[in-house]
Amino acid sequence: MIRFMLLCLPFMIVFHKLSAQALLQKTPRISEVLIFPQQEKHVHASSIVSLPNGDLLAAWFHGSGERTADDVKIMGARLRKGSAQWSGPFVLADTPGLPDCNPILFLNSNGKLFLVWVAVQANRWEFSILRYKTATEYTNHDIPVWSWQDNILLKPNEGFATETARQFKKLPKQELGWSEFAPGYDDMIIEASKDLRKRSIGWMTRIKPLLLENGKILLPLYSDGFSFSMMAISDDDGDSWRPGLPIISRGGIQPALIQKKNGHIIAYMRDNGDAPNSVQESESADKGETWSAAIKTSIPNSGSSVELYALSDGRWAFIGNDVAEGRHRLCLYLSADEGKTWNSKTLLENEAPGKGSFSYPALIQTTDRLLHITYSYQTEHKGESIKYVIVDPAKL
Repeated sequence: MIRFMLLCLPFMIVFHKLSAQALLQKTPRISEVLIFPQQEKHVHASSIVSLPNGDLLAAWFHGSGERTADDVKIMGARLRKGSAQWSGPFVLADTPGLPDCNPILFLNSNGKLFLVWVAVQANRWEFSILRYKTATEYTNHDIPVWSWQDNILLKPNEGFATETARQFKKLPKQELGWSEFAPGYDDMIIEASKDLRKRSIGWMTRIKPLLLENGKILLPLYSDGFSFSMMAISDDDGDSWRPGLPIISRGGIQPALIQKKNGHIIAYMRDNGDAPNSVQESESADKGETWSAAIKTSIPNSGSSVELYALSDGRWAFIGNDVAEGRHRLCLYLSADEGKTWNSKTLLENEAPGKGSFSYPALIQTTDRLLHITYSYQTEHKGESIKYVIVDPAKL
């Protein structure tokens, strides 16, 4: 036991604002299951939604590799209320000749089901196109009856470039990768932001949106071209979309959103920037219209997606790969003071480096207050799947 505590101590010390009384323990799972058997093709980036009838619907992408192959499609499965077994996988979206990736499932305030994802042109993330489907009939059959499909086309105006230049001045001075004979990274990104073509394409989904009052929706997006993030904003419950101003950072992507009691919105982001790798954070005081320049927290991040959720009891939940390198460890944290301290830390997965990969979590809470979590699951020599875990937060 002493040896175990000593091994865990470095992780406990380094975590952002982690309380000294934090307890590292195995998760009090109610159940855990693979949605489908492990198989050889790549499956990744799941999303999960709870439907009004109590069913759960999950989505992910599946194929031979989105950077090299065009057989990648959006797959789904349904867990009927009261059942312990997911349905067999079925196709949710498949753009002919292009890989489809990073699906997001959510319901708007009127109960309309949305599936948003990206079709990757030229097998390059920076050429991705945002696509979406909607359905109002989704209870009688496993596969929703889609009634509408379109692209989400965004055209950021000159304010995008102005905000990029303004916020980069607020970032800490960065000397890495800079010399008198090579242009600075910041200058290159600022120049790219002036190009209407570059700022209008390549925005990608990853994390579920945040639904605000009066039908306003904040859909988190990110760009591998700019290596920072932005919101697609709907003021009419998802009927139309407009671009917000960017969240400026050096490598802060795939934002997960949560709203504080004072109305401010916090974004935690994966770190694709320079070392030390840690979760990046930004804040909006005007309901997602503008954002502070991102800062690096002390939360370790190995260049992998994170997840946030405001629980019904007021606590915050955070899930991420809280290691400097690799995706072999995935943890769930709870905070009772809006992220000032994290007084509960529990393991979802923990293998030796190279023995497994567990990443890209999705998290929701149902009306019974249970947490439903899905994530990419890969173990050595056995292939890939999507894992589904139920956790009772009352036991944490």
